[in-house]
Amino acid sequence: MHESRDFSEVVSEIVIDPELTEGLYHLEKHEKIVVVFAFDQNIGKGFKLHLHPKGIESNPEVGVFASHSPFRPNPIGIDPVALLKIEGNVLTVKGLEAFDGTPLLDIKPYNWPSR
Repeated sequence: MHESRDFSEVVSEIVIDPELTEGLYHLEKHEKIVVVFAFDQNIGKGFKLHLHPKGIESNPEVGVFASHSPFRPNPIGIDPVALLKIEGNVLTVKGLEAFDGTPLLDIKPYNWPSR
């Protein structure tokens, strides 16, 4: 069984490469952002196509794509978080479900463009 963790109140800092700081221009106008990251600690540990959410056997079984499992065919995580502040190349966010040192792939504003 996997340990269930509640990251909803966790405040984290995301430090981006100083050379990319200008790319944060006007990001502070968004209350929420989407953080895309790699589940680097899970690479090579495999995945199941069917699983019980949060590793709890009493939860009904679902497919991996109907879950938030970090054990995925492509170990990519996407997490909408509250953006609390930006200071230089450091973003302070709330609710990020990633561990210290997790590789960051991208940051996007939460408001998806209409199509």
